[in-house]
Amino acid sequence: MNNTALAGIIVGAVVVAAAGALAANSGFNPLQKYATVVSVEPAFETNRTPREVCGDQTTLEQAPVKDEKRIAGTAIGAVVGGVLGSQVGSGSGRDAATVAGAAAGGYAGSKVQKRLQEGNLQKKTEEQCVVVYDTESVQAGFDVTYELDGVQKVVRMDHDPGKRIPVEDGELVLSQI
Repeated sequence: MNNTALAGIIVGAVVVAAAGALAANSGFNPLQKYATVVSVEPAFETNRTPREVCGDQTTLEQAPVKDEKRIAGTAIGAVVGGVLGSQVGSGSGRDAATVAGAAAGGYAGSKVQKRLQEGNLQKKTEEQCVVVYDTESVQAGFDVTYELDGVQKVVRMDHDPGKRIPVEDGELVLSQI
């Protein structure tokens, strides 16, 4: 064998060994089928966390009624009506006017007291709470668009796969090595 042939064999063996070592260090296996990665986009999810917010709310409400039957208004109205009725007429007409004045005054006094009671408002302060939501956007992985056998698809992965994704038995190998 001549020296040129021997040198060619040695150089060829060195090239094959170097290519094998390079392929082993890069993780590329020429016998492995791969899907080509077209794009990688970070994927986000929105988390909503509820929390309660409380504060004082002031409202107006009708004050408690002390005289629900409106006895005071009726009595005062009847007395005033009776006094005014007694000023009208004489004899039995005066008595009838006094009774009629007392009845009308009692009715009017009751209505006046009712209107005053309904208009008697008081402030009421209560603590009111509402639920609000805090939102937070967190990264949930990567949406990877890949091409396999001329068809583009998208898969969500927990890591950026780089330029290619290994395929075994027609399925992507998604676990990180």
